[in-house]
Amino acid sequence: RSWSEEMLEALDIPTEWLPECYESPVVSGQISQTAAEATGLKVGTPVVGGGGDQAAQAVGSGIIETGLVSVTVGTSGVVFAYTDEFVVEPEGRLHAFCHAAPNKWHLMGVMLSAGGSFRWFRDTLGQMEKEIARLIGRDPYELLTEEAARAPVGSEGLIFLPYLTGERTPYPDPNARGVFMGLTLRHDKSHLCRAVLEGVAYGLRDSLELMKDLGLEIRQIRASGGGARSDLWRQILADVFDTELVVINVTEGAAYGAALLAGVGAGVYEDVAEACQQAIEVVRRTEPVRENAALYGELYPVYRALYGALKPGFDQVSQIVARRATGGIE
Repeated sequence: RSWSEEMLEALDIPTEWLPECYESPVVSGQISQTAAEATGLKVGTPVVGGGGDQAAQAVGSGIIETGLVSVTVGTSGVVFAYTDEFVVEPEGRLHAFCHAAPNKWHLMGVMLSAGGSFRWFRDTLGQMEKEIARLIGRDPYELLTEEAARAPVGSEGLIFLPYLTGERTPYPDPNARGVFMGLTLRHDKSHLCRAVLEGVAYGLRDSLELMKDLGLEIRQIRASGGGARSDLWRQILADVFDTELVVINVTEGAAYGAALLAGVGAGVYEDVAEACQQAIEVVRRTEPVRENAALYGELYPVYRALYGALKPGFDQVSQIVARRATGGIE
């Protein structure tokens, strides 16, 4: 919301060199003649400050009051919470930023391979489903979730660590790796598939637990992204979080949020809160199943313990692979 005097002084950059900072819904300019010719927009159309992708996504999901949290399951997974004040996670495992709502803040946790883990499973172990889906005109992810639904809740003790590209929250570790733990002769493809969905849910819960530790209230979670389109995955998320999960009337949250911010700047809405109240509504609710939540409550601590137990091995394997890739050059 303002340039850091400490940083500018340290870098010897005069403040007058920098442009003015604007809140996200504030008009910061107008469409020029050149821009109008390039875009087809009318000359003089107001342009508002806008927000970062996740802050705009949060506005588009209505995350502008305490107790509401958004979970986005795209290639990566993002957990986003609104705060009235600037809150810092002591170990830096959550990101603290300015919200797109004026004078408000947000906390954000990010896992690197959420939907990306399911895509890996599809591309690696779901070739048959991909071919069948092509022949019958269906989405291979639908066939795979149907496969996953055949496995029992908890995947009979099979746990997946979704660290296929390292991890960011709660472990900022490029050496972390994906793991299936607990494989037995009883497990089949349905267990493996369900374990991936559950492992992603456990990973997203990591961010929620950090937020709870900071005293944040979590009464409703709003799900979006490709993963939120799956009935099974939504139920798994609600059960693992042990919290009501809802879907709203928005599919492209970031673009929708940017449009709402523009509406505030143009005077269509009085403020961001009014814009969200008028334009966003819950269209589907998923309540946690008590028995499922209880089982996941027992399995989640096992999931949490695995990273610490495997961390030395992650580091050693990364060193070995790197050394081989460089021909033994340290």
